[in-house]
Amino acid sequence: MDTSAIILDAPGKLAMRKTALNAIEAADVLVEIHWSGISTGTEKLLWTGQMPNFPGMGYPLVPGYESVGRIIDAGQDVQSRIGEWVFVPGANCYRDARGLFGGSARKVILSSTRALPISEKLGRDGILYALAATALHAISHGDAPDLIVGHGILGRLLARLTMAAGAPAPTVWDTNRSRQEGAAGYQAIHPDDDDRHDYNHIYDVSGDASSIETFISRLAKGGELVLAGFYNQPISFAFPPAFQREARLRIAAEWQPDDLASVNALIETGALDLTGLITNAEPAAKAETAYPEAFENPDCLKMVLDWRDCE
Repeated sequence: MDTSAIILDAPGKLAMRKTALNAIEAADVLVEIHWSGISTGTEKLLWTGQMPNFPGMGYPLVPGYESVGRIIDAGQDVQSRIGEWVFVPGANCYRDARGLFGGSARKVILSSTRALPISEKLGRDGILYALAATALHAISHGDAPDLIVGHGILGRLLARLTMAAGAPAPTVWDTNRSRQEGAAGYQAIHPDDDDRHDYNHIYDVSGDASSIETFISRLAKGGELVLAGFYNQPISFAFPPAFQREARLRIAAEWQPDDLASVNALIETGALDLTGLITNAEPAAKAETAYPEAFENPDCLKMVLDWRDCE
């Protein structure tokens, strides 16, 4: 069996082409993807060649870990799952390309345990499960933020989850004035318009390692800075301001299966709303232009690819 897939052959070099799939094992499912998201964090680093070396890294590779679609076939042990609408957090099923992420293809094969049944009514918004789980993972290991740095998708999800948990509405910073729009129930402002220096819990999702000192200077005594973005540059800061504040530093790692299940429960009960976060959509056949657009257009919060017309 083969499939159309987006393949990164090298940094900045991307194409859609056919690639062979591994055989379906007894506990695997075959998912026909309808929508997949483009990550402006990890996938941008793959595109620019700045991704740190992880096990399984290398080119050519199939990117993507934010996909939704329908199970159209399954191994002998999980035949009952055929027909389900599921979220796919990536796949490693290709014979001719690496699958470190692997979700950006028309068809993918993965273990049935990794295919999460979700509501088909969500449509393309279902691709946001991974980012929502990332935000929930950051919050669930500490106190909720009273300041969030970055009003992109992850920052907006952090704000929504904070209020869903019953915590006070956070302040959100963004230096891009146009990105300050879309705040619902909380305030999104430019950092220059904020004179507070007593935040107890600052969550940075900007990925801007050069601004760490600025964030520390806004902490209250004993305050915590949570690094919830992804940083490809070394993180450093002057010690005296952190010392004076007795600052605490926490790094939020990637989400876990329990986070994904919790996000699903929040969405099903209506506590978490995913609407209004996807701003751009393109046919998967236009991936060569959609990827640069997602990375370079500051007004593009989230780009999704539509696979429904692909073979």
